[in-house]
Amino acid sequence: MQTLFLLKCRKSYRHLNLNNQVLKSKAIFFDRDGVVNYRPVGDYVKTPFEFHFIPDFLNFFKKIKDSGYLAILISNQQGVGKGIMTEEQLTEVTCYMQDELLRLSGFNFDDIYYCTDLKESNSPRRKPNPGMLLEAIAKWDFDPVNSWMVGDSESDIIAGKRARVRTVLLTNIPALQTEAHHVFISLTKIENIF
Repeated sequence: MQTLFLLKCRKSYRHLNLNNQVLKSKAIFFDRDGVVNYRPVGDYVKTPFEFHFIPDFLNFFKKIKDSGYLAILISNQQGVGKGIMTEEQLTEVTCYMQDELLRLSGFNFDDIYYCTDLKESNSPRRKPNPGMLLEAIAKWDFDPVNSWMVGDSESDIIAGKRARVRTVLLTNIPALQTEAHHVFISLTKIENIF
């Protein structure tokens, strides 16, 4: 399903999945809501007007792209499965995000994976299961040991660890119990580990 999103987006990055595929040996997986953009409380981002980048993300994204990392989005979006939004709306938000990311940083996500299945489904693709990460690792053929999962929930961390990548939890809750390799309050604090 992930290539469907990129193919429906603008021509300027329809080919991104094919470029640099053999040149990159490391990746950073990003959760979307709460890491890339502000998470609406008790709701879903259903339109481009509801999508707002977290400013720290833009600077961090440019830095990791300049450092040679693949950037791959891994996101549960059960709002589609619940019927709160459509796949077309999710695609519209995704294309808007890619357009704005290119305009603001000069880069796009290299690949995008969404799981629209409901939490109760226990889908192998839905985090905390590692399916989406494992699909990306197989497709791009990079070493998970040199790669990271950055998320704001424990399900992101568990999925990352199950895929054998290092993990970073973004949280403002001190002393939170987590399996993450690193815990930081924001992306500005983690730049030195990459």
